[in-house]
Amino acid sequence: MLKIELSTLQFHSFHGVHEEETKTGGNFEVDLVVFFEPETMPVKHLHETIDYTRLYTIVKQRMEKPTRLLETLVTEIADKIMSEFSAVDEISVAIKKLNPPIPFFNGSVSVEYKTKRKS
Repeated sequence: MLKIELSTLQFHSFHGVHEEETKTGGNFEVDLVVFFEPETMPVKHLHETIDYTRLYTIVKQRMEKPTRLLETLVTEIADKIMSEFSAVDEISVAIKKLNPPIPFFNGSVSVEYKTKRKS
């Protein structure tokens, strides 16, 4: 099984339940991991693998669409990737909101979603 990982993808997006988040936005980091079993080993051609530039495009396009909950984002990103790439067996999507608007809070919050393809 192969693993493709996109780490610490950075976005300025307008996700959140607070009005200021939808107006000024905030900074987010996304981590994506996909596992798949290639039809041939070793993999020598792009069509034999999962194109990580396409994975990035899917994440980027979804991060550009304002959404109230991170839980919605992680599941929708995972579902889109699973539907587009039938070879993906497992996926993990984590989104970290840097500096959330919580009084007296110094840190970040994150949501992660892991799923496996149903046989």
